[in-house]
Amino acid sequence: MRVGIGYDVHKLIENRDLILGGVLIPHNMGLLGHSDADVLVHAIMDSLLGAAALGDIGKHFPDTDEKYKGISSIKLLKEVNALLLNEGYKIGNIDATIIAQKPKLCNYIPQMRESISNALNINIDKINIKATTEEGLGFTGNETGISSQSISLIYRES
Repeated sequence: MRVGIGYDVHKLIENRDLILGGVLIPHNMGLLGHSDADVLVHAIMDSLLGAAALGDIGKHFPDTDEKYKGISSIKLLKEVNALLLNEGYKIGNIDATIIAQKPKLCNYIPQMRESISNALNINIDKINIKATTEEGLGFTGNETGISSQSISLIYRES
């Protein structure tokens, strides 16, 4: 068994969609980034790549490559899954947290779990997603950004 952690953060800006866990969230701001800036999926990808000692998303999907401009992070997650499968790994579980003052995300978590489980072709019960605020503190608390953390367990069957 191997464990990896992931972390991502993006700035909130106007005139951009807010996509978290592959789900479009109604909000007056979205996340700035080269791709769709889905901080949740980015953190999950980094935790999976880290567990397999395969580097990080910057190595595999550099923001200097135009083919990734505006790309869905769910599509990139499918590519990370292919890398894991190629190395003989299976996903044990993923536990992730989104840190955002607003919007409230609890009603969207079931859709996020489904989107991620479909992308990874794993049972939804292997994915846990939580959302929390920082009680008005820091960049997430003052609503200038959103961050996410993830931990993943992977394994090879004997």
